[in-house]
Order: sequence, then structure tokens, then C-alpha cells
Amino acid sequence: MKDDKLKIGYHASHEQFKPSALLQYVQLAQQAGFNASLSSDHFAPWSLDQGESGFAWSWLGAAMQATDLSFGIVNAPGQRYHPAIIAQAAATLAEMFPERFWVAMGSGQYINEQITGEHWPVKEDRNARLKECVDIIRALWAGETVTHHGLVQVEEAKLYTRAPIPPKIIGAAITEKTAEWVGGWADGLITVSKPPKELKKMVEAFHRGGGEGKPMYLKVQLSYADDEKQALQEAHAQWRSNIFPSAVLSDLRKAEQLEQAAMFVREEDLREHVRISSDPNQHVEWLQQDIELGFSQLMLHNVNLQQERYIEVFGDKVIPQLLR
Repeated sequence: MKDDKLKIGYHASHEQFKPSALLQYVQLAQQAGFNASLSSDHFAPWSLDQGESGFAWSWLGAAMQATDLSFGIVNAPGQRYHPAIIAQAAATLAEMFPERFWVAMGSGQYINEQITGEHWPVKEDRNARLKECVDIIRALWAGETVTHHGLVQVEEAKLYTRAPIPPKIIGAAITEKTAEWVGGWADGLITVSKPPKELKKMVEAFHRGGGEGKPMYLKVQLSYADDEKQALQEAHAQWRSNIFPSAVLSDLRKAEQLEQAAMFVREEDLREHVRISSDPNQHVEWLQQDIELGFSQLMLHNVNLQQERYIEVFGDKVIPQLLR
């Protein structure tokens, strides 16, 4: 299937790698044929085995200068970040790198937001806070002076440096309920890889909520290695703390708690949540199914630590088949 707008992105996982290493990886990814990138935005890693958590917004300026890739970031405004600061940060990147930057916004996870010491709201209130933040950010990008008293507080904020074309705000959703909700206000959808039947339900929910015709992005969690056993073992070592339902990942406070929750996760359990294969053609087949569902940006996250070999093989054997 040919799609001139199709993007195959490299996911920059700040929880797993130092920012300096990620800068090298996105440069290698561009050389290999990747044409986009997605950045995580965490204060803490998901497990102590991951062990990193650089400040993504600092890194983005360097990464966008060092490559020609388009970049996105998944962000949770409202608690750890004031929406006016996110509006300013995004507008600055969009002014320097026109039409190369987008931001996905979600309701966040307690593991990152708890550092403020503020109350962690229930999901319904987090969603309401997120929508307030999105409205504030869009108003600031439009040049308005914003005063807002609600779940977030803003006093006479005005952005003096803005991009002629503001970034897209993509709604981040893990559940069908959230996907349907973001369909009404977001410029697009980003979700994570699931079996085709489950992904189709996410797409239908997004369309049902008002997302018909809007772009859809997919963060694809995979583990590639030359050896199948190695791909499975390293996925388990790095990503076993990340396979729980949204409510667990959203509400636990510390990486240690996620590690304890993952004590009984077996290696084979990872296959339900991560695409594990040493066969590049198998990865092509999976990704083609995503494209057929309507996803136009596939952000590939190799969850193990073997990034250079993964970039080399996917650049040689996977990306050319998808972009031809």
C-alpha cells in the first residue's frame, strides 16, 4: 500500500536511555530511513531496570536541529506542567521548525505527577482538567490574553512568540471510552499497539466520538533481535512493568510499586502486549495491518536495549517495504 503521507517513526524512550544516546539514535534512524520520531515525557522511569528520565523538552530542540525528522511528544498538562508553559514550549519549537512538531496530550500518570505534592484527581476530573488545558493552550496560540479560574489557574497570560501554523494537538487514549471522548476535541488520535480486533474498536470509538477524517497515530511496542529468545528475554527485562491496564499504570506512585506488580509476569506474557519477533517480515505484516486500519504515523518503539541493530535491520528490511 502506498501512502505519501505515511510516516514510520523512531520512538525516543527517555526512560531507557540517556539523552545523549537518544540523540545519536534519532540521527541513525534518519540515516536508516525513518522519517519521524516520537518522544516520551516522564519524570520517572517505569522500572529501576530502565533507570533514566531526561527532560524531553530540552532534548527536543537538539534533536530537531540535528535531524530533519518530524517530532511529536506525549505530554500531560495540568499538574506537573502549567498549560501556559507547555503552550510556550510548543510554540517555540513550532516557530523554529515549522510544521515539524506536534504534541499529544493525555491525562497523565501519578508516577510522574506526584512530585508536585498535589492531590491526584480521579480520571473524570483529570479528563476535565486536560480539556481545560487544551482550550487554554489553543487560545494562547491564537494570540489571546488568557485568564482562567477552574481546575487550573491562569492570570493574564499572553504568548508573544508564536508559530504561524500552530502544532496539532493529538489526543492520547488507551481505552475505547477515552478514544471516543478525544474524537470530539483533538486534531487526531494516538494510541498503543494491540491485536487488530482491539485496535479496530479503538478506531471505531474515535470515529464515533467525532474523529472521522482526522489522522491517527500508533505507538507500536515491539522487540526485535537477531535471536527470538533474546528478543523475548530483553522485552521481559525492560518492559514487564508496562503491560498492566491503564488504571494501574495511571494510579501507582513509584517505579518500585510497578516492579513489585510485575514480579509474577512471565516472559511469554509479554507476547500479548509487545510484538516480539526476530523475523523482519513478521514485523512488516503486523505494520501493514495497522496501515489498513487507517493509521498514518507508526511510531516504532523497540523496547529492548539493542537499538543500533534494530535501526539497521528495520532500515534495510522493514521500512522500504512500507514506504515503497
